[in-house]
Amino acid sequence: MSRMTAAADTARTSSSDLNQTRPVVGILLKVTSALIFTGMLTLIKYVSERVPVGEIMFARNFVGMVPVLVMVAFRGELGTAFVTRRPLGHIGRALVGATAMALWFSALARIPLPDATAISFSAPLMTVILAWLFLGEVVRVYRWTAVMIGLLGIVVILSPHLTGDVLSNEAAAGALFAFGAAVFMALAAIFVRKLTSSERTSTIVLWFSGTASLLSLLSLPFGWVMPGTTDFLILIAIGLLGGIGQAMLTQSYRFAEASTIAPFEYTTLLWASAFGWVFFSEVPTVEVIAGAAIVIAAGIFVIYREHRLGLDRTKAQKAGSATRA
Repeated sequence: MSRMTAAADTARTSSSDLNQTRPVVGILLKVTSALIFTGMLTLIKYVSERVPVGEIMFARNFVGMVPVLVMVAFRGELGTAFVTRRPLGHIGRALVGATAMALWFSALARIPLPDATAISFSAPLMTVILAWLFLGEVVRVYRWTAVMIGLLGIVVILSPHLTGDVLSNEAAAGALFAFGAAVFMALAAIFVRKLTSSERTSTIVLWFSGTASLLSLLSLPFGWVMPGTTDFLILIAIGLLGGIGQAMLTQSYRFAEASTIAPFEYTTLLWASAFGWVFFSEVPTVEVIAGAAIVIAAGIFVIYREHRLGLDRTKAQKAGSATRA
């Protein structure tokens, strides 16, 4: 046990030595990771017409471990990456995160990419609520106001989809799946915040990917298909893009603070709008644009307030983004 602890401490020290204050590099890595993730989501939306969600999840997580393992090996952390004292915590995080991923991918199959992306931006707002409920974090009037305004923006985005017969409306189901995914993303963030008190980022990411791969295999008897050559290559690309995006996102936090990088998460909506228009002829509606503007403004204000209050989200954001992607 002492050798294992010493190895972990050595790797932790070497990891911290790699940190540099180069915010422009951190921002570029963050924006590029957002572009890569959006490309991955575009492929998921395309292939979901023929391949079930569980099979896509398996490809995303199993193949996605390859780039992450390369990054971990490069940082000299491979020997300790899977070592944990909290396996049940990782399993709980994986159950919640896999649920979020299943809902998220199901939403992508039913509603436009920009709409799903805009709805997913409610996750940080939901995290504030859940942190207050489960972690006992003090949330004062400024952040509560921002959360309420942000949720109003979500209602604006949802409104066009929740018309007519909601029970038989695919768009309504997709919108509700997207919001449900955001809630579970927020819950996953709470698990990650607890895990980061004792677990390494690489450990959290790899345990999630491995456990989520196993969980997705449970859907094997329920409609998995033998993909054709094109779809098979797309599934491989989904996993590789997800892993590369995760690695770049993790690296971005080595060059800049979370409060500097976090607002650039919202560039995802620009990429999603562009990809949706080019590949699926999807044009964001007025409601999506207006609602997204409200949600983004509220989210940036929450980030600003948390920075002022000294609430460091760096580790949780480094380890928790895999759920969204």
